Amino acid sequence: MLKEIGRGRIQLPDFQRGWVWDDEHIRSVATSISRSFPIGAVMTLMTGGEVRFQPRLVEGVGLDGPPPTPERLILDGQQRLTSLFQALTLDRAIRTRDDKGREVERWYYVDIRKALGSAEDREQAVFSVPEDRRIKRDFGREIVLDLSTPEGEYANECFPLRSIFDSDRWFTGWMQHWGYAPEKIERFNRFRSDFIDTFKTYPVPVIQLRRSASKEAVCRVFEKVNTGGVPLTAFELLTATYAADGFNLREDWYGVSRPGQRHPGRAARLAEAGRVLRAIENTDFLQAVSLLHTSARRAQGGSDAPAISCTRQAILDLPLAGYRAQADHAEEGFRRARQFLWREKVFGGDDLPYRTQLVPLSTILIGLGDRWNDDAVRRRVRQWYWCGVFGELYGSAIESRFARDLPEVTAWALGGGPVPQTVQECNFVADRLLTLRSRQSAAYKGLHALIMQRGGAQDWRTGAGVDEQTYFDESIDIHHIFPRAWCERRGIGRGLYNSIVNKTALSAPTNRFLSGDAPSVYLRRLQERQGLAAERLDGFLRTHFVDPARLRADELAGMMAARAEALVAEIAEATGRPVGGAQIADIFRTGAAVDDGEENGS
Repeated sequence: MLKEIGRGRIQLPDFQRGWVWDDEHIRSVATSISRSFPIGAVMTLMTGGEVRFQPRLVEGVGLDGPPPTPERLILDGQQRLTSLFQALTLDRAIRTRDDKGREVERWYYVDIRKALGSAEDREQAVFSVPEDRRIKRDFGREIVLDLSTPEGEYANECFPLRSIFDSDRWFTGWMQHWGYAPEKIERFNRFRSDFIDTFKTYPVPVIQLRRSASKEAVCRVFEKVNTGGVPLTAFELLTATYAADGFNLREDWYGVSRPGQRHPGRAARLAEAGRVLRAIENTDFLQAVSLLHTSARRAQGGSDAPAISCTRQAILDLPLAGYRAQADHAEEGFRRARQFLWREKVFGGDDLPYRTQLVPLSTILIGLGDRWNDDAVRRRVRQWYWCGVFGELYGSAIESRFARDLPEVTAWALGGGPVPQTVQECNFVADRLLTLRSRQSAAYKGLHALIMQRGGAQDWRTGAGVDEQTYFDESIDIHHIFPRAWCERRGIGRGLYNSIVNKTALSAPTNRFLSGDAPSVYLRRLQERQGLAAERLDGFLRTHFVDPARLRADELAGMMAARAEALVAEIAEATGRPVGGAQIADIFRTGAAVDDGEENGS
């Protein structure tokens, strides 16, 4: 099989993901073969039948001329066969990843003494070395194993796996190195019998689908067999299904970049439309398409109309005709979502409260048709959006919520339906403000955006408001109002000063200007160095919902309590829902003693 791969007679369907196995996986599969352990069956498809996948060579294959038309395609076993092909046949280091996910180049060897030892030794016999074939320690100052020359391999009794099918040549060098010592010859003969011959005679079960196999059968089999090792995503499985119909979903999403044929895919077009859309993943896009497709089918009626859905199974059942009909609408929906989010002061992917909420948002904006930007319609969509954020409703079990959101919010926004369930379930409590301390939280990100949107968040140094250009050019981020260093010097607990209530949107230069000083100090410095009148600077502070008098008096608890009252009012306005919980004064009186670290361990 490896020879056929090397000749290009066995190839891969082009839709298959790349080779992803790491160093440990490569060593493990070689060890399993050396001990005659099963590594699972391989499945191939004979070419020339109804199913016509675009082929590509297995990674690592190098041919002098153009690749031939393959006789078989690998449907299951790509990772195993690619790993074995590279480790056993290529005379070069293999580019893979270590246990930390870093790219490395490795050569693979067998310790002959361990391979002939106990079962435990044999488990450790296969190992890898860096690109220079030297293992070092003491920061590279001491070489503990040098296999960079054949003499080093012989002396350390380490056999290169790449010589497994040409061991006689290596054996000749071994004998010469050891002066034809009988015990060395006997040792290598035992190694050849126990280890090398095991590889040469190892039986690989192969399930071969005939040319007569139908497209549906091949795609179903492909989905079922690709569940072990590295599970395939819905995108990859759907790519396989569409490839059988001559449509390359991967190229439609990622684009084409090869000589004579270049065009951007949907991912690149969306990323170009706005930074916030760079967070969209291919499965997000397919969920949006599935929602639009099943919603359209539902609207048409009929006994076979599916429920509105975007589950994994619904995506896998999405016909190519349905994808073609709705993909452009889904793309336009995400573009509309970008415009919507810009107005809400959400500019980048890292600032999205929930990436997942982009899916129902984009489909709702398409479902609203030309009215999506009408003021009354948009205000209701906005209310639903902030209810999802401050209700913290899009963290889990979201597919069923998506399926409800699309029809419920669309009808409600157009004035023809009841209040959506997501709006009804929003239940933000004031106590939550004290525990919002990390960007991990959707409500934390949401309040950051709401402060910029509702207050204006003028910069304390320049007076500039926040738009997309200033947000990125000035590196605007969430920074402490009462600096961390100042709070810690006074023994104020992190549970209080790290709350979102003590943070606001400031540019990087302004935050550096504040240093770790008391507000009374840095405000005076701002006025003097920037030539700002106190009244004007106070105006900037109010756009952040900060009480200037309390800030100038260095009253942390007083400033936070007053600001919390204002932020609670903003949340209530955005969600259209009452904010429950304890009284603000009680929260910040007890919260002053809290020192339990930041949310989510940040």
